[in-house]
Amino acid sequence: MTQFWIYAALLLFAALMLLLWPVLRGRKDQAEEDRTALNIALYEEHIAELEAQHANGALSADQLKEGRLEADRELLDDTDVGRPKQSVNLGNALPLIAALLVPIAGLGLYLHWGASEKVELTLSLAEQPKTVEEMIKRLEDTVRLQPESVDAWYFLGRTYMSEQRPKEAAHAYEKTIELVGRQPDLLGQWAQALYFANGNKWTAELQSLLDEALSQDPNEATSLGLLGIAAFEDKRFQDAIDAWTQLSKSLDPQDPSYQAIQTGIERARSSLAETPQASAEANASQDTATAEPAPATVSDYKLLVDVTISDEVLKQAAATDTVFVFARAESGPPMPLAAKRLTVADLPASIALTDEDSLLPQLKLSSIGRVKLQASVSSSGDAMQAQWSSESILIDATEEGVKHPLRIDQKN
Repeated sequence: MTQFWIYAALLLFAALMLLLWPVLRGRKDQAEEDRTALNIALYEEHIAELEAQHANGALSADQLKEGRLEADRELLDDTDVGRPKQSVNLGNALPLIAALLVPIAGLGLYLHWGASEKVELTLSLAEQPKTVEEMIKRLEDTVRLQPESVDAWYFLGRTYMSEQRPKEAAHAYEKTIELVGRQPDLLGQWAQALYFANGNKWTAELQSLLDEALSQDPNEATSLGLLGIAAFEDKRFQDAIDAWTQLSKSLDPQDPSYQAIQTGIERARSSLAETPQASAEANASQDTATAEPAPATVSDYKLLVDVTISDEVLKQAAATDTVFVFARAESGPPMPLAAKRLTVADLPASIALTDEDSLLPQLKLSSIGRVKLQASVSSSGDAMQAQWSSESILIDATEEGVKHPLRIDQKN
């Protein structure tokens, strides 16, 4: 931005020189005219003196004539008679007034119609952002200055979702759809953001959005995944199985999300088998009394986490503020797989996340290879409205016995 103002100042200086040149040139011409007038006055005085000497008899006629010729030659040498005198004087005030008004008017017009903010934004975009917050700030500046930028709105929505800000993400996806139309993948991501922003509550609006998306693309991944989650939480296990089975058909078996979806399907099938209707059907088909069910096995999987808080955050947070420690899959559903709730007074603390802490019964923490760990502090008790958080770290969840440190020291 400094370079821009330097160039602007140089152009302004050039404009001022063009305006002030007549004034400067006029002063030079005036000095030359004054010198010419003095030379003429001296010439006339010299001629008068020669004539007086001739009248007194001191000079002959030839001497007077020769004196006149000598005086004429001297006058011609000292006077530029080839340039006509200026007959029109525009004055010095007008160029000076214009020289003062040009920079003032130019600056005012540029501040009103110029694009200094866009220039500054363009220069900042040339540099790689150092933090997620800096990237979000640049995207927010881009959509504010260039509201028709589809890419900026879309990536802003994705970034908001990755930072657990679904309400803002829903707005960004809505603006993207307004610009490019109701494409199925965008409808699915919009519905997903609205679902989490609404506290995981299903609404007719969400159903309508997913119906529209799947009518255009029956294999739209985000829509199928969200349908399965909503159906599972509503204990419609067969609907969840159907949605996730359809989704798994379009995934590469090597994709980390594929195994997560398969785990969800198996969990839904197990839950379906335990429903009263399924139990009644099983009892009717058996000729003998059912055997007592075997006790469910409990996984001994533990993901160890050490949670600390910086002194700066500790001074601002209350001892009763809620601390959330959660794990999310590296890829796949953006919602946490497992979480634990503490208070600021409990910190520092060493905890273990297990399959029993799962927020999504269809996805076991032990079944996910790589997860993102993060801790946050919320004064309202709402994880989506946290004021401080730790850096999100990516770990290999299969490495048991390793303690993973999280330090809450960043303001959201």
